[in-house]
Amino acid sequence: MTDKPAKPVKSETKTSSFLREYMPDIIDPTEDYSARFVIEAHPVHGRLVRLGETLDQILKAHDYPPQIANLLGEACVLAVLVGASLKFEGRLILQAQGDGVVRYVVADYDTKGGLRGFCRFDKDELAALVAANEGSFQSLGAQSLLGKGTFIMTLDPEDHGERYQGITPIEGESLALCAENYFRQSEQVPTQIKLAASEYMDVDGPHWRAAGAMIQAIAGDATRGDTRESFQHIRALFETLGEEELTDFDLTADRLLFRLFHEDGVRLSALKSVHKLCRCSQERVEGLVQSFSNEEQAEMLEADGKVHITCEYCSKTFFVGL
Repeated sequence: MTDKPAKPVKSETKTSSFLREYMPDIIDPTEDYSARFVIEAHPVHGRLVRLGETLDQILKAHDYPPQIANLLGEACVLAVLVGASLKFEGRLILQAQGDGVVRYVVADYDTKGGLRGFCRFDKDELAALVAANEGSFQSLGAQSLLGKGTFIMTLDPEDHGERYQGITPIEGESLALCAENYFRQSEQVPTQIKLAASEYMDVDGPHWRAAGAMIQAIAGDATRGDTRESFQHIRALFETLGEEELTDFDLTADRLLFRLFHEDGVRLSALKSVHKLCRCSQERVEGLVQSFSNEEQAEMLEADGKVHITCEYCSKTFFVGL
């Protein structure tokens, strides 16, 4: 656990006029939002996501160890980064599963801003892995925890259209690398992603927050020409973005982007809020129980004569009488 990070020391002059001109009536919140931005001088666009209370609520539904909370925090931010860019109404379900300590981690984001997430892992195996790494927190990333496995992104349109699923291997210690490989292989879009999660102590106790940023090249055409050089230029600036800046929520979105891209011009779209949303309900649970045979339902009964089902996302328990 760490204290609240100090503010970054990069030089800063004034907020870009592009930002305030484009969104003069927007009050920049400190957390729980996604926002698209474009680089004025180059064919590059991107997205910034910050999660505070929303992520804290998701993680506190379970007693996650810090290594697991960090992984799930990354997954939630990444799901919003990609899901908020969808061109249809619906959901993006991000999942990574492997043969390691973590069996799977999943984050589910809908285009109305709802987010939920869950991680299944073996506590004893995790304790052994942490001990083998001398208690190190930073060294246990995605590949160390998940082992060999797959990274999956599923697009689920709200209008019951055809689902699309992309799958790539788990590579590297950040889920950002998995997503970059997905875009390179499946979408053929040059993409760079940064993710960060941290636990900090506030006056009322420990809390979690996470953030992420993504830049993508806009495809070249007869007007733009080859966009690869432009992307490399913006990518070099993007690489200077540190984790402490991403998770410093006192550094607002417009100021953060101005620090990175003020020489090339940057415009920030209106911020879209993100909130915790679980899809469990009494009606859904009753429908699930009814899908089992009478014999199976009888085996599920508890001592009080009811079936008890706990949502693995939010930990709420439902009771179904037969």
